[in-house]
Amino acid sequence: MIFKPGSRWKSAVCSAEVIVVRTAPQDVTLACGGLKMIAPDEPTPEVTASVTITGNDVGVSVGKRYIDAETGLEVLGAKPGKGSLSVDARPMQLKEAKALPASD
Repeated sequence: MIFKPGSRWKSAVCSAEVIVVRTAPQDVTLACGGLKMIAPDEPTPEVTASVTITGNDVGVSVGKRYIDAETGLEVLGAKPGKGSLSVDARPMQLKEAKALPASD
């Protein structure tokens, strides 16, 4: 899917929600906890006992930015959750804050 900046997405396996900050130029799959993320107005699918987020449980933090270096897709954590974010099965990385210049 090609995402629009400012669009909101929620996890199908945990309480995490994200807002797209920077889009990818191509069609990508954004997932949380190993399952594709859904629009906030879509009903959350019934998650069976066989679906777990083990191995995908680094989590999403509020106010933190996550980036996929390969595509440039960047999202902002809007609600915390236990699932990890991924793009096309690649884990998204926490974006580090830029160092400010020293004030003399």
